[in-house]
Amino acid sequence: MQYVNRISDKELKRKLDASGAVLIRGPKACGKTESAKQFAKSILNVDQDEQVPVLMETSPKRLLIGKTPRLIDEWQEQPKIWNYIRHEVDNRRQSAQFILTGSANPEESIKMHSGAGRFTTLDMRTLTWQELGFSSGKISMQTLFSDSKKRY
Repeated sequence: MQYVNRISDKELKRKLDASGAVLIRGPKACGKTESAKQFAKSILNVDQDEQVPVLMETSPKRLLIGKTPRLIDEWQEQPKIWNYIRHEVDNRRQSAQFILTGSANPEESIKMHSGAGRFTTLDMRTLTWQELGFSSGKISMQTLFSDSKKRY
Protein backbone atom coordinates (compact mmCIF):
# COMPACT_ATOMS: atom_id res chain seq x y z
CA MET A 1 0.00 0.00 0.00
CA GLN A 2 1.33 3.42 -0.96
CA TYR A 3 1.81 6.03 1.75
CA VAL A 4 -0.60 8.98 1.58
CA ASN A 5 1.19 12.21 2.41
CA ARG A 6 -0.38 13.78 5.46
CA ILE A 7 -0.97 17.43 6.23
CA SER A 8 0.53 16.66 9.66
CA ASP A 9 3.83 15.49 8.10
CA LYS A 10 5.04 19.09 7.86
CA GLU A 11 4.21 19.61 11.52
CA LEU A 12 6.04 16.41 12.47
CA LYS A 13 9.13 17.58 10.59
CA ARG A 14 8.95 20.99 12.28
CA LYS A 15 8.64 19.41 15.73
CA LEU A 16 11.51 16.99 15.08
CA ASP A 17 13.72 19.91 14.11
CA ALA A 18 12.77 21.73 17.32
CA SER A 19 13.08 19.01 19.98
CA GLY A 20 14.90 15.84 20.94
CA ALA A 21 11.79 13.67 20.86
CA VAL A 22 8.27 13.82 19.44
CA LEU A 23 5.33 11.97 20.93
CA ILE A 24 2.63 11.26 18.33
CA ARG A 25 -0.77 10.72 19.94
CA GLY A 26 -4.05 9.73 18.36
CA PRO A 27 -6.68 7.01 18.00
CA LYS A 28 -5.89 3.55 16.74
CA ALA A 29 -5.43 3.23 12.98
CA CYS A 30 -5.13 6.97 12.28
CA GLY A 31 -1.67 6.56 10.72
CA LYS A 32 0.69 7.48 13.57
CA THR A 33 3.18 4.72 12.91
CA GLU A 34 3.06 5.04 9.12
CA SER A 35 3.70 8.79 9.32
CA ALA A 36 6.54 8.25 11.78
CA LYS A 37 8.12 5.64 9.50
CA GLN A 38 8.49 8.29 6.78
CA PHE A 39 10.98 10.11 9.02
CA ALA A 40 12.50 7.28 11.08
CA LYS A 41 15.95 5.88 10.31
CA SER A 42 15.53 2.94 12.73
CA ILE A 43 12.56 1.29 14.44
CA LEU A 44 11.94 -0.50 17.74
CA ASN A 45 8.60 -2.34 17.81
CA VAL A 46 8.10 -2.58 21.57
CA ASP A 47 5.00 -4.77 21.31
CA GLN A 48 6.56 -7.26 18.86
CA ASP A 49 10.16 -7.74 19.91
CA GLU A 50 10.35 -10.43 22.61
CA GLN A 51 13.73 -9.13 23.77
CA VAL A 52 12.31 -5.76 24.84
CA PRO A 53 11.06 -6.86 28.31
CA VAL A 54 14.37 -8.61 28.98
CA LEU A 55 16.43 -5.61 27.91
CA MET A 56 14.21 -3.25 29.92
CA GLU A 57 15.20 -5.22 33.02
CA THR A 58 18.88 -5.69 32.21
CA SER A 59 20.11 -2.99 29.83
CA PRO A 60 17.37 -0.54 28.80
CA LYS A 61 19.70 1.98 27.16
CA ARG A 62 20.52 -0.63 24.48
CA LEU A 63 16.96 -0.23 23.20
CA LEU A 64 17.73 3.37 22.30
CA ILE A 65 20.71 2.54 20.08
CA GLY A 66 20.04 2.99 16.40
CA LYS A 67 20.06 5.54 13.62
CA THR A 68 18.08 8.66 14.41
CA PRO A 69 15.35 9.59 14.46
CA ARG A 70 14.59 6.26 16.12
CA LEU A 71 10.93 5.26 16.13
CA ILE A 72 9.80 3.66 19.37
CA ASP A 73 6.46 2.14 18.35
CA GLU A 74 3.91 1.20 21.04
CA TRP A 75 6.20 2.69 23.68
CA GLN A 76 3.44 2.55 26.30
CA GLU A 77 3.93 -1.23 26.52
CA GLN A 78 7.14 -0.41 28.44
CA PRO A 79 6.38 3.01 29.96
CA LYS A 80 9.65 3.13 31.89
CA ILE A 81 11.37 3.70 28.55
CA TRP A 82 10.02 7.29 28.62
CA ASN A 83 12.48 8.31 31.34
CA TYR A 84 15.39 6.60 29.59
CA ILE A 85 14.55 8.50 26.40
CA ARG A 86 14.29 11.75 28.36
CA HIS A 87 17.78 11.26 29.81
CA GLU A 88 19.19 10.22 26.43
CA VAL A 89 17.82 13.41 24.86
CA ASP A 90 19.56 15.38 27.62
CA ASN A 91 22.83 13.53 27.07
CA ARG A 92 22.88 13.78 23.28
CA ARG A 93 21.77 17.44 23.12
CA GLN A 94 20.51 17.07 19.56
CA SER A 95 17.13 17.41 17.91
CA ALA A 96 15.27 14.64 16.08
CA GLN A 97 16.48 11.75 18.22
CA PHE A 98 13.25 9.84 18.90
CA ILE A 99 9.68 9.50 17.69
CA LEU A 100 7.27 7.75 20.03
CA THR A 101 3.96 6.33 18.84
CA GLY A 102 1.17 4.48 20.59
CA SER A 103 -2.57 4.63 20.81
CA ALA A 104 -2.97 3.74 24.46
CA ASN A 105 -1.93 5.58 27.58
CA PRO A 106 0.60 3.93 29.90
CA GLU A 107 -0.44 2.72 33.33
CA GLU A 108 -0.85 5.59 35.75
CA SER A 109 1.13 3.67 38.39
CA ILE A 110 4.37 4.38 36.51
CA LYS A 111 6.10 7.57 37.65
CA MET A 112 6.97 9.57 34.55
CA HIS A 113 8.56 12.97 34.13
CA SER A 114 6.53 15.44 32.04
CA GLY A 115 9.22 15.52 29.35
CA ALA A 116 9.15 19.31 29.28
CA GLY A 117 11.96 20.72 27.18
CA ARG A 118 12.70 17.35 25.60
CA PHE A 119 9.45 16.16 24.04
CA THR A 120 6.97 17.90 21.79
CA THR A 121 3.58 16.41 21.06
CA LEU A 122 1.77 15.92 17.78
CA ASP A 123 -1.91 14.99 17.93
CA MET A 124 -3.05 13.08 14.84
CA ARG A 125 -6.53 12.29 13.66
CA THR A 126 -7.86 10.13 10.85
CA LEU A 127 -7.19 11.12 7.25
CA THR A 128 -8.90 14.34 6.17
CA TRP A 129 -11.16 14.55 3.14
CA GLN A 130 -8.39 16.43 1.37
CA GLU A 131 -5.85 13.69 2.12
CA LEU A 132 -8.33 11.07 0.88
CA GLY A 133 -8.87 13.01 -2.36
CA PHE A 134 -12.51 13.97 -1.68
CA SER A 135 -11.69 17.68 -1.39
CA SER A 136 -9.30 20.03 -3.12
CA GLY A 137 -8.70 21.97 0.10
CA LYS A 138 -9.51 25.17 -1.78
CA ILE A 139 -12.08 26.22 0.81
CA SER A 140 -10.83 26.34 4.38
CA MET A 141 -12.66 26.83 7.66
CA GLN A 142 -10.13 29.52 8.54
CA THR A 143 -11.01 31.54 5.44
CA LEU A 144 -14.75 31.02 5.89
CA PHE A 145 -14.63 32.47 9.38
CA SER A 146 -12.14 35.25 8.73
CA ASP A 147 -12.98 38.84 7.87
CA SER A 148 -11.42 38.31 4.46
CA LYS A 149 -13.30 39.64 1.43
CA LYS A 150 -12.29 36.54 -0.49
CA ARG A 151 -15.36 34.53 -1.55
CA TYR A 152 -15.65 31.18 -3.22
